[in-house]
Amino acid sequence: MDNETDLKNLVKPSCEQLIDIMPDPFVVIDKDYRIVAANTAYQRHYDVQPGDLIGRHCYEVSHHSDVPCSQHGEQCPLEAVFQSGKPTRVMHIHYHHGNDEEYVQLQASPILGEDGEVRYMGEYVHVLNQPDKEESLLVGRSPAFLRMASLLQRVAPTQSTVLLLGESGVGKEKVAEYIHHYSDRRDKPFVVVDCGTLGEHLIESELFGYEKGAFTGATSRKHGLFEAANGGTLFIDEICELPLPLQTKLLRALESGTIRRIGGNEYIKVDVRIIAATNRNMQKMVEEGAFRQDLYYRLSAFPIKIPPLRQRKDDIVALAEHFLAHMPDGERHIPLSSEVIEKLLGYDYPGNVRELRNIIERAMILACDDILRPDHIVLEDRALLREQEARAYSPELAEQLVRRRGRLTDELVLEALEKTSGHRSRAAQLLGVSERTLYRHIKRLRDPENRTGL
Repeated sequence: MDNETDLKNLVKPSCEQLIDIMPDPFVVIDKDYRIVAANTAYQRHYDVQPGDLIGRHCYEVSHHSDVPCSQHGEQCPLEAVFQSGKPTRVMHIHYHHGNDEEYVQLQASPILGEDGEVRYMGEYVHVLNQPDKEESLLVGRSPAFLRMASLLQRVAPTQSTVLLLGESGVGKEKVAEYIHHYSDRRDKPFVVVDCGTLGEHLIESELFGYEKGAFTGATSRKHGLFEAANGGTLFIDEICELPLPLQTKLLRALESGTIRRIGGNEYIKVDVRIIAATNRNMQKMVEEGAFRQDLYYRLSAFPIKIPPLRQRKDDIVALAEHFLAHMPDGERHIPLSSEVIEKLLGYDYPGNVRELRNIIERAMILACDDILRPDHIVLEDRALLREQEARAYSPELAEQLVRRRGRLTDELVLEALEKTSGHRSRAAQLLGVSERTLYRHIKRLRDPENRTGL
């Protein structure tokens, strides 16, 4: 009986005492965005005393804002939790006690009342350490960027194969490096192979290696990139340029976790995570028989669309200043003038982040020791570039491109494919059309009975 009395008189720990056990910032918020409890780590991280914290809006403390983060384009975990009643995880940009921006991953969970309804949200704040190598940083805070970053943070710790989809120049390799950095393979190799720059035989030998004497010139054994990436990540860029026979071999490697060198009989066990990337329409290629359906499904376990720069214009200034900060003497041009910013924001960047970097680098050269002015920002005439590229391949083709006024002919398509050695993406660029349009025309060429024109 005495034991029962002791238990009844036992003082239970308070909410604040319980959440103080957590080493990282943790906060409890009600449906009106008001903070009702926060642990010591949260108070210390945001440099707020308990008396000045309780009752304040969460977005005031972490975002230095007067309105909820959803009104700035971010996904609000509080709203998601109260609407669905389920946990959620998102990426945000917060301001810590030093007033500097930092990337955080928010893990939010509902706290239910006795009636089973959501009464509060508990939010765990995980501050993300940036990669040591400055070159691999992803820069951005636009809604499109943060949505992508949330997906990256979810898939990075897993072993899932990832397929990166996006236009040329959006930074697919940087995204792949970001995934590798936040995985448990970060201390192992990150190996890159670009199928678009290698011939069929060279791709096979690069990926799988070869034995001595496997072919003329194979004077010694060569380890392939699968072996070089063992324990780490292999990033296969321009995966759609992989010939069909090698697609079969890659699928076998993915399914079995083993590879065989060219000319070898032994199967070698490898532990490699695959991240693939393309700027082409893979589903269309599958329909046309140009890409194996089973390999497509194997690679697209977790597809991520990387937004083009024109869909994340809020990031242009931050990216431009990031590039300047890592160029010799570039920091003296930061912050950019309002006139320069206005000019940068008025362009659509068909070449995406890569084109922006080139524009900034060119502006630095033109500015020399002068201040960076709008006339140093040289934006390219895409139609003129296509014509110049065409002339480099063939003056005759360039003249035909000028005369055709937007309409393809069989002769133009065939000549462009010949000049680019069958590389469809480059041929489409040369013709000034989308790859989808070029594919349709090629399909029509293959089917004489369906030549109804475009």
